[in-house]
Amino acid sequence: MSTLLTHLPSENLEQSLVQACKKQDRKGQHATFNRYSGKMMAVCRRYLGNSPDAEDALMEGFMKVFSKVGTFNEAGSFEGWIRRIVVNECLMKIRKQGEMFTKNIDEAWDVGQPADVLMQLRTVEIENLISELPPGYRTIFNLYAIEGYSHDEIANMLNISAGTSKSQLSRARMLIQQKIKIIES
Repeated sequence: MSTLLTHLPSENLEQSLVQACKKQDRKGQHATFNRYSGKMMAVCRRYLGNSPDAEDALMEGFMKVFSKVGTFNEAGSFEGWIRRIVVNECLMKIRKQGEMFTKNIDEAWDVGQPADVLMQLRTVEIENLISELPPGYRTIFNLYAIEGYSHDEIANMLNISAGTSKSQLSRARMLIQQKIKIIES
């Protein structure tokens, strides 16, 4: 099956992968894992660092993908649906690790615009800056800046206030800016 899939246009390939997974076809599941696991591992590492937890979240995420693929309505992208599942797995791991957010912070700090040097950094350097953030800051930064969730959505996902989300994002940005200043000098 996987050799047939490689010659299809990407939208047909995605549709073929979905159908194979819905039929619980092992080769289709294997092809799906091979196609998306690299990108999803990058997502896991952004949230959980280079830890065994990132690998666990990836595997648990794909197990959930294969068991819940029947609920995928094919209205959006399959990759986006997989990504949402993987992000949720990462968030569950983070919640299990315990309290990481400062409670009852309702003020947000205004940080301003990112330094121009940010535009000159390579993706790897930016990922390294993000990975060095404390877990709470990193989680909020990823959800807001990378995944595009609003502060209200993040608050609901993590059972925190929107103010705490804003504060954590602001502090994450400040830490990143401090590290960029070090790189500039």
